[in-house]
Amino acid sequence: MKNLKNSCQLTGHIGKNPEITTLEKGKKIARFSLATNDNYTAQDGTKVSNTTWHNIVAWDYKADYAEKHLTKGNEVVIHGRISNRSYKDKQGNTKYISEVIINEILKVQKETQAEN
Repeated sequence: MKNLKNSCQLTGHIGKNPEITTLEKGKKIARFSLATNDNYTAQDGTKVSNTTWHNIVAWDYKADYAEKHLTKGNEVVIHGRISNRSYKDKQGNTKYISEVIINEILKVQKETQAEN
């Protein structure tokens, strides 16, 4: 159960093609955005759809997978952990970033029906 302390699962669509960076020692990192949608009916009967954008990070072989198999619009299921970090911008302001670091990723395959 200790692995469940910082664990999340998201299902959504990739917002842009993964950006791949190869670091000095050959490690790869892939970064992309993921849109998740929450749809519900409000009390007055109107349909409401909220989209949340998530920053996704994949390392090593998961970055290789992202580079080879993922493109904008793909639906994926991601299991990972939430990471928060901060940095100072050029003006000295502190900026905060939340990211999901991938542990596992699954590309959802859409079934196609043959026409008769």
